[in-house]
Amino acid sequence: MMKAVATRLLARTGLVGIMVAGAASGLHAQETGNPSDAPRPDDNVILVTAQKRSQDVLDVGISISVVNAEAIAARRIESATEIVAFTPNVSVKENVPGLVPVITIRGVGLNDFSATNNPSAGVYVDEVSLSSLALMNFDLFDLERMEVLKGPQGTLYGRNTTAGALNVVSARPDTRAVRARVSASLANYDTKDFEAMINLPLSDATALRLAGKAIIQDEGFYFNEATGRDIGRREVFLGRAQLLLEPSDAIEALFKAEIQRGRSEIGQPEFFGLAPPVPAEPGLVCPGSPRCTDFFGYRDTDGDPFRGSWSVDPTYDVNQLNLTARISADLGFAELTSVTGYIDFDRVWGIDVDATPLRQTDFVTADNVEQFSQELRLAGEAEDVNWLVGGFYSWDRVQSTYDGDLRDLFNTTTFTFSDQETETAAAFANGEWRLTDNLDLITGARYTWERRSNVGGTRDLVSQAPGSALTGAPFGTPPIPLAVVNDTISDRNWSYKLGLNWSIDADTLAYASISQGVKSGGFFAGVATNSGQLIPYEPERLVSYEAGIKGRLDALNAVYAVSAFYYDYNNVQTFIRDTVGNLPIQRLGNVDKAEIYGIDGELTFRPSFLPGLDWAVGVGLLESELGAFASSGGAVPAGNRLPDAPTFSFNTLVGYEFDLSSDFAMRFAVDGRYQGLTFKDGLNDPLIAADAFWVLNGRISLMRTDGWDFSLWGKNIADERYVTQGINQLALGTGNRVYGAPRTWGVSIAKTF
Repeated sequence: MMKAVATRLLARTGLVGIMVAGAASGLHAQETGNPSDAPRPDDNVILVTAQKRSQDVLDVGISISVVNAEAIAARRIESATEIVAFTPNVSVKENVPGLVPVITIRGVGLNDFSATNNPSAGVYVDEVSLSSLALMNFDLFDLERMEVLKGPQGTLYGRNTTAGALNVVSARPDTRAVRARVSASLANYDTKDFEAMINLPLSDATALRLAGKAIIQDEGFYFNEATGRDIGRREVFLGRAQLLLEPSDAIEALFKAEIQRGRSEIGQPEFFGLAPPVPAEPGLVCPGSPRCTDFFGYRDTDGDPFRGSWSVDPTYDVNQLNLTARISADLGFAELTSVTGYIDFDRVWGIDVDATPLRQTDFVTADNVEQFSQELRLAGEAEDVNWLVGGFYSWDRVQSTYDGDLRDLFNTTTFTFSDQETETAAAFANGEWRLTDNLDLITGARYTWERRSNVGGTRDLVSQAPGSALTGAPFGTPPIPLAVVNDTISDRNWSYKLGLNWSIDADTLAYASISQGVKSGGFFAGVATNSGQLIPYEPERLVSYEAGIKGRLDALNAVYAVSAFYYDYNNVQTFIRDTVGNLPIQRLGNVDKAEIYGIDGELTFRPSFLPGLDWAVGVGLLESELGAFASSGGAVPAGNRLPDAPTFSFNTLVGYEFDLSSDFAMRFAVDGRYQGLTFKDGLNDPLIAADAFWVLNGRISLMRTDGWDFSLWGKNIADERYVTQGINQLALGTGNRVYGAPRTWGVSIAKTF
């Protein structure tokens, strides 16, 4: 099956074929032998900790994309959503402009916006998993690297995942030397940011690292014609303190405290309407255009997705505290590692779902997340095996409320709330067994227990005279429950991994694996008008079949990786439009099955014949097919594509650096990504689909040997207008589309000491 999949996908593009051919020719040029026999050039070695120990990325039989600290700073990768810049077959959407991002890896993601849901692609910050979608909005600073792992990850990681994992690794304190870095930028939209770091060795066994970042944006991307001013302004402050203690050669303790404080605003979506205007506009096709009207005759004719007339307060306030303790001890026969994490997070934000100046479906949301997690791992190495056993415990409580303002549409207001508590425990084990000098067997297993309870629902507050058009209740009636849930669900499941790693030579690894991941069930926590809409959705299960090859071509100074995969996906959690109540809503449900298959290809190239040039390219090919399912509009036949699963994605970077003198060097760099058409729900609704698009970024840097760096940069320099999410509620006369950020540009100065 894998061969047939690879053949079909390779036929669709010559680029991946060229990459595979280049890889194959490199293999024939190498002599086989023990991987330890030949040294590897340091400039091409990328170290990762994907398997909970430091390894060359080419020794790990997993599809991994990595970006280091230098690249993160140079490319201004400022949030987790920007992993799309260096990772093929990954899509990221924002459910709200600048907010509620969802990461989809190889077509496996999460079609939800609720803080109560945990992501299908696990996000780990310094080995602490983030349990809630609300925690995905964080700004990056002072990092060592980011790693994106594709496919189920459960036999090495604290929380089980079906899509993959994103590891965000902060730069650690260092006892060897005092180091510091400061940087500042000025950009359009009256934006200023400042970042600073200092590393202080306090003794031979103790070091302190302090880092912080401030972002001030005094002009928003969006203009609200209803209030006559721009919105989307930002005021964000972040700080991190880390203390490293090494009381002996056998013990290391790293403690981290991190804070985030934001007093900002969010943008709002673009309106589209149901009905043609009066008088009719020749050639206008309705519904679906901003020039079509809602029930009240409103339409948006300016053609600018960042300009509209919105009735909700755009305030976005956030406070967050993260505490982490990582303690490791060398016991002689093995290393014991403890990772303890605590997060306290709260935020308030508003969204104008109807995207009009009237109060039709406006909501102000408050989320509070409290999370505690504890992971213990024992890892060792014997003559023929690297082994790891571990345990994981997590508790979190997520409280969300939605204050709904429906006065102009239903003459009432509503209140939606959810109080969810989740407790998870797991045991996992992983082994890498040396069968021969060149062949390793990978085995892994995980057992997970989880219990989740939720109390919540939606009430019509019957707050306006003469009464509510939503329920027909007269003014003065006590609040009327529209939907109620008070339930507890639990799940016990097994996950596993079985694989082979074949070290063809010192610089080439071929691998194949079968692995299973499970994402737990849960409760839809959005607005509901019928208790049936709050029935819990079931766990989803994914079995991955993958084969790949990765290696280093010293003659060409290149590194490549190609993998093919097939996913058998069951009980897929996805949005289904539901109109069984008084209001149409998008809620989470399950689709019995889906199939996904595709190819990832990555190549980096630094030609020796042109020193200073570097080129990186990534290609993703993807086919996905949902099984048949029932929706409120009737039966949906098999064959729809999964949400946020483009059939083709592409990313590239070209950079050239050269010396101007003994003291100065200059670097030019351009990077870009392409994403094909994507649908935003299981119904494949064309009105909220995202057309294919390109995003291009560029940077010119002047560097001094004494640590100064002066840069001129631009992001989305072609000012591409591309959709990241949409909502179709034309039963109420409106819909909306969310767009990615417009062109930004600026100048930066940095000094490293």
